[in-house]
Amino acid sequence: MKLFYILALCIRKYNEIIRMKLPLPLFTIILLIVSYFFSLKANAQVADTSKHVFQLGQVNIIGTKDSLRSNKLSAGTLNLYNRYDVSHALSLLPGVTLTAIGPRNESAVNIRGFDIRQVPVYLDGIPLYVPYDGYVDLARYNTFNLSEINISKGYSSVLFGPNAEGGAINMVSRKPANPFELNAVAGYLNGGYRLNTNIGSNLGKFYYQVSASQLKRDYYPLSSSFTPVKNEDGGHRDNSYSNDIDVSGKVGFTPTASQEYAIGYSYHHGTKGTPVYAGDDTQNSLLTKPRYWKWPNWDTQGLYLLSNNKINTTNVIKTRWYYSQFKNEIDSYDDVNYSTITKPYAFKSIYNDYTLGGSVIFENTDIKNNSLSIVGQYKQDVHREHNVGEPIRRDADNNFYAGAEDTYHITSALKVNAGVGFNDRRNTQAQLYSNNVISDLPGGGNSAWDVQGLVQYDLDNTNSLSFSVARKTRFATIKDRYSFKLGTAIPNPNLKAEDALNYDLSYHTLIGSKLTLQASGFYSKINNSIQTVNNVAVDPTTHANLSQVQNVGQAEYYGAEFAAGYPINTRLRLDANYTLIVRNNLSAPQIYFTDVPKHSLFASIQYSPVAKLYLLASEEYNSKRYSTSYGTTSGAFYLSNVKAHLTLVKGLSLEGGVNNLFDRNYTLVEGYPEEGRNYFVNLMFNY
Repeated sequence: MKLFYILALCIRKYNEIIRMKLPLPLFTIILLIVSYFFSLKANAQVADTSKHVFQLGQVNIIGTKDSLRSNKLSAGTLNLYNRYDVSHALSLLPGVTLTAIGPRNESAVNIRGFDIRQVPVYLDGIPLYVPYDGYVDLARYNTFNLSEINISKGYSSVLFGPNAEGGAINMVSRKPANPFELNAVAGYLNGGYRLNTNIGSNLGKFYYQVSASQLKRDYYPLSSSFTPVKNEDGGHRDNSYSNDIDVSGKVGFTPTASQEYAIGYSYHHGTKGTPVYAGDDTQNSLLTKPRYWKWPNWDTQGLYLLSNNKINTTNVIKTRWYYSQFKNEIDSYDDVNYSTITKPYAFKSIYNDYTLGGSVIFENTDIKNNSLSIVGQYKQDVHREHNVGEPIRRDADNNFYAGAEDTYHITSALKVNAGVGFNDRRNTQAQLYSNNVISDLPGGGNSAWDVQGLVQYDLDNTNSLSFSVARKTRFATIKDRYSFKLGTAIPNPNLKAEDALNYDLSYHTLIGSKLTLQASGFYSKINNSIQTVNNVAVDPTTHANLSQVQNVGQAEYYGAEFAAGYPINTRLRLDANYTLIVRNNLSAPQIYFTDVPKHSLFASIQYSPVAKLYLLASEEYNSKRYSTSYGTTSGAFYLSNVKAHLTLVKGLSLEGGVNNLFDRNYTLVEGYPEEGRNYFVNLMFNY
C-alpha cells in the first residue's frame, strides 16, 4: 500500500507545483529523494531497455511475425539518435514522413501517404487524438518515458478499433524490471533545456513507475542563410517558444503469473507560440493577413486501468478502460506586439474536450495452431468550445466497434491471418452559435466494415515473405461534419466514411548473420475521400462563395521502402533506409496533395574507437513537396547531424552534438523555416 500512497502523493503534489510555478528541477529532486528511500536495499544495475516494455500496453496480432508488417523504435534507438519528440522519432523509419502544420505550429507525420487522422496515435493502446478534428500535435509528446513505439502500415490489428485507415501508431510506456531503477537526464539545447526522470521498482507482485520531464525552449535559431522578411528578421525565430511539462505514473499488481492489473495517470501542461508566416506566396492570405497566435495552454490528462486475466492455458481476457481530457486555448492578437485583442479577427478560443471509453479483448487458442482474438469497444468523444464572451456549445459522438482476427499456422513456415471489424458512429449532439443564440444542428450516423487478410511464409530461418490486403475506413471528424469555417462553409452531417484498399508485399532477410535487409512494395486505392469542394453555394447575405466537405475524392498512393543494417565489426555499424511515395489525385489531378516528398533517404554511421566512446553521424534527404493544393512547393533539402557519447563511469555518461551541421535553410511547409544549426549537451545517469 505504501507504493500506492507514494504515487498518489506525487500526482497531487505535482498539480500543486504547477499552480505554484516551481521549477521542474525541484520536482525532480523530490522524486529522487522519495526513490532513494526504496533504493537503500537495492543493488545498482545497468538498465536493459528490452526488459522495460510495458506488455499490457502492446497491441499485437497474436501468432504472426510482427517484423514483417510493422516497424519498431526501441528506447535505445530513440536515445541513440537524440529524438526528443514523437514526430521526429518516427521520421527515422522508412515510409514515415515528418510533416508540419505551419499556421498552428503543430508537428505530425505521414505514413505511406496517409495523414495523422487516418493513422491514429495511441499510448498503451489508448487513443490520443483530439475529439474535434482527429489531429494530435506530436511535438507536444516527448519520448523520455517510452519503452518503444510500434508503427503498423496499411495492415494493422483490428484490436486497435476504428479509423485505422492507413495504419496505427502505438507508444508503449516503461515498466520496471528491477527492485529499483533510476534514469535521469539534464540537457542543454539552443534556446532552452530538457530535464527528465524515470523512477521505478518491481517487487514481484507489485511494481510502480513514475516519470517527470520538462522540455523548454525560449526560441529556436534560424539558419544564417535565411533572408529577413517583413514579419521575421532572422536570428531567433520570433514567437517560437514552447514549454512542455509531463508527469505520469502507474502502479501494477500481479497476484499470480496469470493475472496483471495496472492503473495509471498522465498529465501534460504545454504552452507555445505560433511563428508568423515568413514566405512569399502571393496566393497565401497569411502573406497580407498574418496570424499573431499564442497558446497559453495545451493540456491533457488521462486516467486508465488495464488488465490481463489468463483464465486457463487457452483463454485470456484483456481490458482497457480510460478517461482522457484535452484543454487548450488559442489567443489571437491584434498585431505583433501580442498585447491587445480588440480587432474583428482577434479572439480567445477555448476547447474543453474529453474522451471516455473502454475495450474488452478475448483471446482463444483451443484449436491447435490457431489464435483467435475478439474485441468489443465503446468510446464517447465530447467537444466543447467557446470564445471568451460567448456561451459554450457542445458536440458529441458515440463510437461502437466490434472485431475479430484469427491466425492459423498451416505449417511451421506458413501462416495466414484474417480480420474483420464493424464500426458505428452516432452523433448525439451538435450545436451552432449564431446571432447570440445557440441552436441544435441535425444529427447523423455512419457505419462501415473493415476486412483484411495476410499470408506470411518463412522460406528458412533468415528469409521471410508476407503479402497482405486490407480494406480499412475512417469516419469524418466532428470538424469535417459541422464546422462553418468562420462563415465560409456549409456543414455536412451525413458524411460517410472514406475507405482505402491497401496492398503490401514485404521481404526480410539476414545475410551472413550480419546484414539485415528489408524491402516493401505497397499500393493503396482511396475511395469516398473526404475533401473540401469549393463554390457549392452562395451566402445570400454576404454573397460569398461557400464550400462543403463531401465524399467526392478518389486517389491512389503507391511506392516502395528499403532498409538495411550492417555491423561491419564490433566498432563500426551502418544503417540506411529509402522511401519512394507517389500520390495521385484521381478525382481532381489539378489539386495537389501536400506535405509528402516523393523521395526520402536516411543513413547513419556509428563508430566506437574505444569501449566508452561512440561517435554517430547521420544524413537525411527529402525531395521537394507541395505545401498548398494549388502548387506552392517546399524545396528539397539535406540535413547532417553529428553526436559524441562518452561513458564517464558506470551509470554516468555525457553526450553532445550538432544538428543541421551545415546550417541549411529549409522548410517542411513553405513560409515556415525550420531550425538552423543547433547544439545539444546531455548529462545522463542510470541506476
